[in-house]
Amino acid sequence: MAKDRSTGAPVLVIGLGRFGAAAADKLEQLGREVLVIDTDATLVQKWATRVTHVVQADATDLDALRQIGGQDFDTAIMAVGSSVEGSVLITANLVDLGVTQIWAKAMSRSHGKILERIGANHVLYPEAESGDRIAHLVSGQVLDFIEFDDELSLAKLRPPVVARDAPLAGLTLRSRFGITIVGVKSHGAPFVYAGSDTVVGEGDFIVVSGTAPDIDAFARLPR
Repeated sequence: MAKDRSTGAPVLVIGLGRFGAAAADKLEQLGREVLVIDTDATLVQKWATRVTHVVQADATDLDALRQIGGQDFDTAIMAVGSSVEGSVLITANLVDLGVTQIWAKAMSRSHGKILERIGANHVLYPEAESGDRIAHLVSGQVLDFIEFDDELSLAKLRPPVVARDAPLAGLTLRSRFGITIVGVKSHGAPFVYAGSDTVVGEGDFIVVSGTAPDIDAFARLPR
């Protein structure tokens, strides 16, 4: 896997606990190629048919990470949280391999500070974050994501071409894409709730509502 900074680039996920497994599963649903590694042979076998690539390996061993091509990834999710020492070693190894976007799970604020000092770009706290949400953020198209249930999610993103430069009433986004623009944030201006006459510009942020699959599809439209 060649290192690639595009939003479709492969993602390395380390750890198949509940958090890591949820993130890997959602990334697969979003069409991302994923390499998942874990030391537990049973978990590796369980996930062998569910993700693109899954390998039994010890990520605290730098040579083991090199052997599976860890240096070829630009983005990694370090989902090992049960061992502070292990998570620190893994994060340090990812930094040494040149992984530029490291999303690291922490079990406490002090643990998170250590991971940040080592080089983790994004520290995640499982009490406040879910693997599903992080998968949407790592995908690169969505800037923030909240899933309330199967029928309702909210996401913040840059507007695709189909949502710009014309009043929302005439764009029929709900009937065409299953989403509703509920708010707009322009540079230097306060957030405003969207109305039928709202016009979204290229540099704006939008907040949309809909089902998670509809939002995912909308977020992937050309910009």
